[in-house]
Amino acid sequence: VCGSPEAFCPFFDGQRHVISLVGGGGKTTTLYYLATCFGKRGVRTVVMTTTKMGRPRHLCTNIAECRACWEAGAYAVCGEDLDTGKISAPAERFLSALQAEADVLLIEADGSRGLPCKAPAAHEPVLLPETDVVIGVMGLDALDKPVGDICLRAEIVQQLLGCDAQHLLTEEDMAKVLLSAQGTRKNVGERDFFIVLNKCDDAVRLSRGQKLLSLLQRQGHTQGMLTCGMQRSETYEYDELA
Repeated sequence: VCGSPEAFCPFFDGQRHVISLVGGGGKTTTLYYLATCFGKRGVRTVVMTTTKMGRPRHLCTNIAECRACWEAGAYAVCGEDLDTGKISAPAERFLSALQAEADVLLIEADGSRGLPCKAPAAHEPVLLPETDVVIGVMGLDALDKPVGDICLRAEIVQQLLGCDAQHLLTEEDMAKVLLSAQGTRKNVGERDFFIVLNKCDDAVRLSRGQKLLSLLQRQGHTQGMLTCGMQRSETYEYDELA
């Protein structure tokens, strides 16, 4: 991360939170990085999904297993094993127990098929009613690439931007997608909304990421940060990702 997360993230405040990640370009990596940050501070943290996500090495299937993780200073990854290499949301009774005992739920609430930019379909994102913080993620590797190649639901992005599939994505385009109620801000409502611009891994992307943050700030959005140096691994559990 380009700087300590606590210096930028208002949800590192010692309070209980249900935090949902949406968008594209590094949600899972960001999710586990935040889980590591919370876990190191003794925060009882759960990683889960309301859609589908990759199965970790160790999956907690009941609250007793979660307590064991927390007592060991680790976060708990929870969900239903789909036997496809993925997990889905925890069963309703288990989810209720998690909401009662965990300090922080970190939820992957959207899918992007590995693409850095997306606009949500009618059924997306899947936000729990208890969600109080939404983190919108976008990859800076989308810059200067054709919308049709690097956006999931490209037709929705094209409609939002008024462009065709060959249009090359600019900082102004990314700001529009991130702040639109038909884009990354869909169904956010009055919840706290925070933006992560991922894959800021060289001087050029750093400069352009800073330009994008400035654009967002001029449009009234001041909660955002650049991330860099986070490499995706095949398994995340208890790994250091930054």
